[in-house]
Amino acid sequence: MMTAEPPKGLLHRNIKARQSDEISGHVEDRNHLQEEDLRRWQKHAQKVKEKVLEQVQDQLSDLLDKALTESIQPFTQLQPAVNGNMSKRPSSSSQRMDDGKVFVDRPSLLDELFEINHIRTIYHMFIAILLIFCFSTLAVDYIDQGRLVLEFDLLFFAFGKLGMATWAWVVMFVYTLLVPYFTLVYWGSLYHSFPSKLGLSIGTGLVLSAVQTCVLGVFPIYVVVHYQLPPASRLIVILEQIRFLMKSYSFMRETAPVIMKNTPKEGESPRSPTLSSYLYFLFCPTLIYRESYPRNTHIRWKYVGVTLCMILGCLFYCYFILVRLCVPAFRPETNQPFSKRTMVLAVFNSILPAFLHCWLNLFGELLRFADRMFYKDWWNSTSFANYYRTWNVVVHDWLYYYGYRDFLLLSKRKFRTAAMLSVFIVSAVVHEYALGMAFGFFYPVLFCLFACFGVMFNFTMNDKRQSPVFNVIMWTCLFLGQGVQVCLYCQEWYAQIHCPRTGNSFWELVTPRSWSCTYQS
Repeated sequence: MMTAEPPKGLLHRNIKARQSDEISGHVEDRNHLQEEDLRRWQKHAQKVKEKVLEQVQDQLSDLLDKALTESIQPFTQLQPAVNGNMSKRPSSSSQRMDDGKVFVDRPSLLDELFEINHIRTIYHMFIAILLIFCFSTLAVDYIDQGRLVLEFDLLFFAFGKLGMATWAWVVMFVYTLLVPYFTLVYWGSLYHSFPSKLGLSIGTGLVLSAVQTCVLGVFPIYVVVHYQLPPASRLIVILEQIRFLMKSYSFMRETAPVIMKNTPKEGESPRSPTLSSYLYFLFCPTLIYRESYPRNTHIRWKYVGVTLCMILGCLFYCYFILVRLCVPAFRPETNQPFSKRTMVLAVFNSILPAFLHCWLNLFGELLRFADRMFYKDWWNSTSFANYYRTWNVVVHDWLYYYGYRDFLLLSKRKFRTAAMLSVFIVSAVVHEYALGMAFGFFYPVLFCLFACFGVMFNFTMNDKRQSPVFNVIMWTCLFLGQGVQVCLYCQEWYAQIHCPRTGNSFWELVTPRSWSCTYQS
């Protein structure tokens, strides 16, 4: 039986229609694939763009810093000669340390990092942890005692007699503002016309040193000991004593050579620094004196408020850790003088935050001080040598220019190791002095850690160590070292309370009570 065949034209049209549908389907698939490829390329291009912008920003920042430094160097290398003409200072590498610190307009490193969303999120996580600590503490106290327990007795005790500390600060401030300044002005007015310049300088230096010893040396110690100030008030007086000594020394060290080199013309008085510039220096967050500093155009009051809140948050965080975690561990219920359990708890629970970023930036903003490089990226250090240079640039600059550099200049650039060791010893002694005066007893834990282990790590873990493993080692040592300090000092504090000394002999004063004291808390 024969089937009817479709007409030839209809068959041709069907075949053509199917071909058209297939072609259109292929076109749509191809367009879809092209759109997906385009989206992927757009995402990839966006990522590449972000990376390139970050790299370009970093490189431009480095280039600008380098350009600013190089643009200032020609002016710092020019110094006035005796006849008033300008002579150029030698530019060899051996003369580079003769140039002082150059201040430039730059923000604080953490402020720059907080502009990155990822870093800001980590900062927000720490704030959330602090809030959880607060809420959990309040909730536990309410469940245990049926009420909110907000005890700040330890805080009020630590900052007790604050009026006496403020009075001592005012005396030290007025002296530091007036006596060194007018002594320098008087010495400068006589220096170029006095028959014996060396005799005048030695005599003025001896008199000023004697007065400095009485007012900035003996007076703060007398106030702290005689009036029995609590620890925090003691620390305020002693730290301000150290700061005023460092500030006044920098002022004299920077201005005296300028007066000696610049001989005034006939009938003119020697040029002296202004009292306003010295007053500004006493409060600005630097220990290196300059007649002028780079300044911002205005004060960001919102930034000031946020920084104040950060300071209060850090203070509460320290207080919370000390009261809730450390004090129970430092007051064991047994009468054993030293407990391994107490040691372990203290080491891992006694980590205190630092106030460097908040405190210095607060004063920098209020005074419109533009150079905010108070620290560098010390958290990335793979060597203790780099850590010591970067964690506190303000103090490091003073130690470098007036300790290490002057030692090398006096020794004609010999004995670099001795210069470095002397700086370490001086820094360790000053740190131990501050803590010893604050606590009221001699227990050189910080001195041993700083002068012994610090020096050893400085030479063993030097700048040649670049592996990330050494960064882990550095952080481990920092955590353990800070915990050991808090542990041993707090144990000695309680030992001094429960086992007071019975005599005033030398060995009685320098022997730690916690080594032999047994008490029932």
